[in-house]
Amino acid sequence: MHTETHSQAGSAPQAGSSAIEDSSLNATAPGQLRVIKRNGKVVPYTNDKIIVAITKAFLAVEGGNAAASSRIHDTVGRLADQVTAIFKRRLVSGGTIHIEEIQDQVELALMRAGEHKVARSYVLYREEQSRKRAAESAALPTASREVNVNVTMEDGTLQPLDMARLEHLIREACLGLADVDADKIIDETIKNLYDGVSLRDVNTSMVMTARTMIELEPNYSQVTARLLMDSLRAEALQFLGVAKLADQQEMEALYGQAFATYIQRGVELELLDPELARFDLAKLGAALKGSRDMQFNYLGLQTLYDRYFLHSDDTRIELPQCFFMRVAMGLSAREQNREERAIEFYDLLSSFDYMASTPTLFNAGTLRPQLSSCYLTTVPDDLHGIYGAIQDNAMLSKFAGGLGNDWTPVRALGAYIKGTNGKSQGVVPFLKVVNDTAVAVNQGGKRKGAVCAYLETWHMDIEEFLELRKNTGDDRRRTHDMNTANWIPDLFMKRVLEEGEWTLFSPNNVPELHDLYGQDFEKKYLEYEAKTRDGSLKLFKRVPAINLWRKMLSMLFETGHPWVTFKDPCNVRSPQQHVGVVHSSNLCTEITLNTSKDEIAVCNLGSINLTHHVSETGLDVAKLERTIKTAVRMLDNVIDINYYSVPAARNSNLKHRPVGLGIMGFQDALYMQKIAYASPQAVEFADRSMEAVSYFAIQASSDLALERGSYSSYEGSLWSQGVLPIDSIEMLARERGEEKYLNMDRSQSMDWNSLRNKVRTQGMRNSNVMAIAPTATIANITGVSQSIEPTYQNLYVKSNLSGEFTVVNPYLVHELKARGLWDNVMVNDLKYYDGSVLPIDRVPDDIKEQFRTAFEVEPRWLVESASRRQKWIDQAQSLNLYIAQANGKKLDITYKMAWLSGLKTTYYLRAIGASATEKSTISDGRLNRVSSGSEEAAAFSQAAEVPNACSIDNPDCEACQ
Repeated sequence: MHTETHSQAGSAPQAGSSAIEDSSLNATAPGQLRVIKRNGKVVPYTNDKIIVAITKAFLAVEGGNAAASSRIHDTVGRLADQVTAIFKRRLVSGGTIHIEEIQDQVELALMRAGEHKVARSYVLYREEQSRKRAAESAALPTASREVNVNVTMEDGTLQPLDMARLEHLIREACLGLADVDADKIIDETIKNLYDGVSLRDVNTSMVMTARTMIELEPNYSQVTARLLMDSLRAEALQFLGVAKLADQQEMEALYGQAFATYIQRGVELELLDPELARFDLAKLGAALKGSRDMQFNYLGLQTLYDRYFLHSDDTRIELPQCFFMRVAMGLSAREQNREERAIEFYDLLSSFDYMASTPTLFNAGTLRPQLSSCYLTTVPDDLHGIYGAIQDNAMLSKFAGGLGNDWTPVRALGAYIKGTNGKSQGVVPFLKVVNDTAVAVNQGGKRKGAVCAYLETWHMDIEEFLELRKNTGDDRRRTHDMNTANWIPDLFMKRVLEEGEWTLFSPNNVPELHDLYGQDFEKKYLEYEAKTRDGSLKLFKRVPAINLWRKMLSMLFETGHPWVTFKDPCNVRSPQQHVGVVHSSNLCTEITLNTSKDEIAVCNLGSINLTHHVSETGLDVAKLERTIKTAVRMLDNVIDINYYSVPAARNSNLKHRPVGLGIMGFQDALYMQKIAYASPQAVEFADRSMEAVSYFAIQASSDLALERGSYSSYEGSLWSQGVLPIDSIEMLARERGEEKYLNMDRSQSMDWNSLRNKVRTQGMRNSNVMAIAPTATIANITGVSQSIEPTYQNLYVKSNLSGEFTVVNPYLVHELKARGLWDNVMVNDLKYYDGSVLPIDRVPDDIKEQFRTAFEVEPRWLVESASRRQKWIDQAQSLNLYIAQANGKKLDITYKMAWLSGLKTTYYLRAIGASATEKSTISDGRLNRVSSGSEEAAAFSQAAEVPNACSIDNPDCEACQ
């Protein structure tokens, strides 16, 4: 429950001041100037507030262009010094000055300097602020309730509860939000207070009271976040010594000062790069938009506080807008007009139009800026190389990188080792070491290490590889903490469809297969199969392809691993096939970059928030183009700024410069247009929205190439040949050989010919431009549905590292309210039916269709939408598949459909067994019990109750975003 502020020129309204004050802020040394604020408080005089106020006045008139920047900076400093000199001459021995006197002198200084337009702007600003204060003063009530409670302050003293302050905070938190009741929160908060309650517990009581109301009205999530902001402000402002307390209105005036102090203290504490202190902090502070603190929901703000904000001795020193500006500064450090670029980047991040990935948010602007999300490696077939790769894993994981390892080159169990005249133990024992390394070396102490091992389907260890995540068997040959994925060639899928045989090899006997794909792979594979029949190749194993396929799906159903990814479309459609081979994907299956023993692939991720680029009438193409232009520039900057803990990663990233621009909020965008996920309209929107993202992303990278030069391996790439992602579909069709093996839509609506010409003429700054990551945590921060996922449930409790959060679908609530159907009975029905509206009779059919949950959407709709996106993407997408009433036949059809539809990869399987859930109304109230009526249900009961979704409490997913 916090209020105090420190304001001079450019003061914000001082409404609702607290009787609970920090007297230390009023104490000043003899001879020091002091300021009497409008609320009567006395605070030390500081020059920086005058600088911020005058800067804002100049920016309002002249804007923030580069030409004006230098003049503004020099003029502002000179005028502020003149104002301060006047008061020092007038009060040689120190004394007090009223805030209005300071502002009068600022006006005079502007007029004397001939800055008449700026002075007029400043006068108008003061008049407007005066009117606002008058209106707000009239609107703010005194305490309407008598509460006889004493509060225990942080120093142990007791002071009466400032009831007017408490009411003001709660009413402020409810401003501008529909269907929230401030009086109800106030009354419920008071019930939880007692004499002697701590100041911290008063704040907690407000937060917890609002939080309990979220399930009835989603807007209470924003109310809860705003009340939480009060505690966060107090923590940071007190640490920085800027103020003891401040409400949201007062922060508008305080943010500039807090920002400058935060940067200085961050550098002193060796948390921030000293280069940040050399930015024009007054200009950047003036650009902060404190009102954007109001857009968070509870989960988003709590996530930032717990995981992202910089801290010293467990005290957070960052406020949200300081955080976004710090990231923006880190990304603009090498720009020529770096203040202008920092403000441009800040505006994009703080508006939630676009969000950088988690490592970028963690580390931008710090002493160790490891900003990249994903690292892909190939493990060589020798002991020194294997343990070198494991060491690389450890170093990359230490600085928050997610890992994808290609283990296909390592010889199989029983293969001959010439150096020792012995036999190999195969891949599995090394993967146990990789698993334990990921556990031992966590990501900067912020989350567990995360790694995924890939193995091609022809490797002789594939069958044991499939069982790595089982909970039974020899635990020395199990990896419970890492992910695994199948890297499947097209030839295997053809053999499955044809019910043919499949031959397994040790890679040391068939060395070419690792680097071949398409028809070249098929030709060489057939040659090696012939050698097994004439006796010249003795170490092999032959199995029915359909049996191996069924085991893959069985293990996927039982353990969630290995994931199903496809080698050939990743390579045939790769723009970089002229300089290497894609041997695996990454931790979340959306990155498809070349790797070798000499190159560790790196990818840098960020995501467009579709909800900010869509309205009821469709896509806002003009805004999308503007957003993508800035986003691609930010991503490209990551490559040069990034800290590389492994030289091979640096060499690869600087040579090829790949980035991965993705999307999030796809489901929300459908809700906004009243489109059901399971519909042709949703498939069409997936197609057209991704076409626009692809067009503008390629265009932005090409324009950057004109400014900065193409990436060094551009010549010979598909880009240089004028072959764009949409064009490479025909290449995949030719490689597969028969039309029946590929079913991808080729329609398009934009002017791709002109873009082809631009790319051929200007080049490309980045070898790869697009990838759709899971966006688990950044979607929580921005308050949208993650990535391209359908809604999991319309009402549920999300448990994660920050606690438990009620999540209710605000779009559903809005629709039900509009039809008079939202009430306590509906809330209870949603709880009973696991967030599903389908079994609720009084819900109209059109609402039922629009608000189907993930397991109520047939997987064919997910695959078809993904196929439409994949045609535009030069990398891949992290696609979870949801299958209700799962059985072998459904899995078989779904994953064959994924391959035939041209998908490059899939991610987690979310499945619920055929007998999944049975409701109970017994007295203990437990719901969602899994029936034990079949082995299938028993085997999959855990997945049925808690689907292994990529979320904030699943660090494996967070390593991407």
